[in-house]
Amino acid sequence: MRDIVAIVFDFDDTLAPDSTSGYLADIGVDVPAFWDRANRRIDQEGWDQIPVYLYQMMELSSSTEGPRVTADSFRDWGSRLPLHEGVPSFFDRLRTYLKKISPDTILEFYLISSGIGEILRATPIAKEFRDIFACDFDYDSSGAIVFPKNIVSFTEKTRFLFNISKGMIGEEARLNPQGVNKRFQEGDYRIPFHNMIFVGDGDTDIPCFTLVRRYDGVAMAVYDQQKQHKWGRAWGFIKDKRVSNITTADYREGSPLEIQLKMALEEIVNRGGGK
Repeated sequence: MRDIVAIVFDFDDTLAPDSTSGYLADIGVDVPAFWDRANRRIDQEGWDQIPVYLYQMMELSSSTEGPRVTADSFRDWGSRLPLHEGVPSFFDRLRTYLKKISPDTILEFYLISSGIGEILRATPIAKEFRDIFACDFDYDSSGAIVFPKNIVSFTEKTRFLFNISKGMIGEEARLNPQGVNKRFQEGDYRIPFHNMIFVGDGDTDIPCFTLVRRYDGVAMAVYDQQKQHKWGRAWGFIKDKRVSNITTADYREGSPLEIQLKMALEEIVNRGGGK
């Protein structure tokens, strides 16, 4: 079987500015007030960080004064949301590079996010990913949100790393979510973790950073150089040995991030990939 290398991305603040905040602003919501209320609920009522924002979206949509939150509005925003510089052409550049240094190795991209799947699957880069794992809502007959049917929390992200590693992706895997718990022999993994690169930016990515590094994969943290208040968190990932390195979320040709990912691909190939 041909070797396969997977690069797995977080989305918000990794490939693009926060897509959820962008969506809320786009439909006229007071974004700081939305997140302030969420943080109060986390601190005072014990809410988890991901369910609380999904619940508040339901509150918005059901309010007589608030905007309706619908599948169509998610998709509309997803088609328009801004991406970090260089992202649209980035995937083909890496494919071209890997083909040059190892023609027989396959490169696949995946997305694991705690954001809204309906938004992410409507972005211009959605076609680049072999699969996208994110939070999803059920909708009523008018297309308005009813209730979350998938919640991708911090540790839930690691479950989808196992899905990717075991090759349990696509619609079949979604209809059989317990299948990922099936015991695999060492040689049966479609993409071993040491053939995996995970790129993320925040606390929700820590379990993925840890898991990938534990099994000799590559964990990389990115940060927005315009958001100085987040630099300390990014440096903390290095200090705590969560990641191999950090760099700015700049995907332009020749950027430090592109160079480091090419170096990681070359290292995986040179050590024999999944063989």
